[in-house]
Amino acid sequence: MPTQSTPRYPEHLMSEGPVNPFPGIKVLERRLGRKIPHQLGSNEGLDMPHRALRKHFGDALAEHVYSYGDAEALGVRTRLSEQQGIPLETLLVDAGADSLIALALRTTCEPGETVVSTAGTYPTFGYFAKGQGCHLIEPSYHEAPGVLAPDLEALAAAAQKENARLVYLANPDNPSGHLHSDSAILTLRESLPDDCWLLLDEAYGDFRDDAGSEFAAKALPGVIRLRTFSKAHGLAGLRIGYAIADSDVLAIMMKVRIHYAVSTFTQAAAEVVLDHPEEVHQHVADVKARREQLAEHFRALGADVLPSATNFVGIRLPSAELAAEVHQQLLAEGVLVARLAHPELANVIRITAVQAALAPGRLAALENAIRT
Repeated sequence: MPTQSTPRYPEHLMSEGPVNPFPGIKVLERRLGRKIPHQLGSNEGLDMPHRALRKHFGDALAEHVYSYGDAEALGVRTRLSEQQGIPLETLLVDAGADSLIALALRTTCEPGETVVSTAGTYPTFGYFAKGQGCHLIEPSYHEAPGVLAPDLEALAAAAQKENARLVYLANPDNPSGHLHSDSAILTLRESLPDDCWLLLDEAYGDFRDDAGSEFAAKALPGVIRLRTFSKAHGLAGLRIGYAIADSDVLAIMMKVRIHYAVSTFTQAAAEVVLDHPEEVHQHVADVKARREQLAEHFRALGADVLPSATNFVGIRLPSAELAAEVHQQLLAEGVLVARLAHPELANVIRITAVQAALAPGRLAALENAIRT
């Protein structure tokens, strides 16, 4: 990758500040190299008995709620670094991939600047981009028999034409499930303007067959990579994820980050899950098996099943009208699948590869629509 790629930051972030005014006791203890036993300055409710909370959840949870947490999430970052070989200084933990998308936009873009993403890809990016006051350009997916993929050449061309500040790509893609190769990602970055960022959303990366590759552990110049604990680690309700980027990039992100977005309990829960990687590995293997079983079932019925490197399967129906009919029928039966909202993808139904999806008759409305 060319070393001359130097995406820029908004001018207001290029000075010394802003600096987090409340780093918290955990960070302060590390700076001092010793414990602070008497915590009298943070104005937390340290003497709240929490009788109701303890009765409902138990003492173990209650002990995590009193104090502001570790703003640097060192315990989580250390475990990620050791398990995945990612340098500690290139990791930043925040409240899930969605929060990291918003943080990346605040770090890199000013109102009025142009950003690019595929039309119909993960819509939260567009939601945050518009909320940031950015101008959103959306090239279409590349569609072919058995293929629904973000068009990397179209993304690069749009970035060049519009002098874009940032390009967003989900890889593996949500909602299509398509996976671009590592070399294709590097080629995309090389094809962007030197001062344009690539925001690479890898929320489903744990389900790649090559998830442990050397590429996965690298901070890439001009790239902010995002990952989550919501899928493979089963912690969607606790909101935690992490970014991988050069340390100087993370230093700028820290200027505009909410200090304690990730709670003490969430960090503790993530540490427990990371301390038992065998459970995560087994879950990922089980999801992949269910994904293939689900895909094969619908292929046997003649469905246009999209290849997936995620924890879901996409099925492309002949029309948006049929997809809407199936979606509503299943919903009336108490079954929620995803029908894609973007007009260009409204004929796609997405099914999460959980065990319930394999129950006989659970998706009968979809099966009948395919057969007819």
